[in-house]
Amino acid sequence: MKSIKILAVAALCTLTFSCNKKEETSSAKDLDSAQAKTVVEALSQQETPEESEMLKEAQSKPLTTIAFSETDHNFGDIKKGEKVEHIYEVTNTGKNPLIISNVKPGCGCTVPDYTKEPILPGQKGKITLHFDSTNFDGSVYKSADVFLNVEKAPVKLTFSANILP
Repeated sequence: MKSIKILAVAALCTLTFSCNKKEETSSAKDLDSAQAKTVVEALSQQETPEESEMLKEAQSKPLTTIAFSETDHNFGDIKKGEKVEHIYEVTNTGKNPLIISNVKPGCGCTVPDYTKEPILPGQKGKITLHFDSTNFDGSVYKSADVFLNVEKAPVKLTFSANILP
């Protein structure tokens, strides 16, 4: 199992997902969206001590339930260097206030912004992911973990784009 994680990390570092990527590799050209999603999901199985602490903090509050308008977004074709953003809307469908304690993007090219105050039952909050495509070419697939007081946290938000020269 450990060798699979190491291979996944190595693959991820050499593919389009690297924030320091300056040139496209031939293996990145052949990677389709489903394969990219599989690699990202395999890596997300690993929990860092920081993530473990964020999860404990989020779940220390009374739990509630949520509904997202969507958890995946496709920007389609965008020009290299373009900065785009997408707003994910979350509704508190439970009986306790919803508290978003942290949003952790998978890479420095993605910057989160989110509702900081408690979201009362029946009310809506927002999580915005800002993406800078400057260091990318071709297909990209990114994610961010949302730490909140729900049973199955963190919740993973994803987006994809095709970066044109």
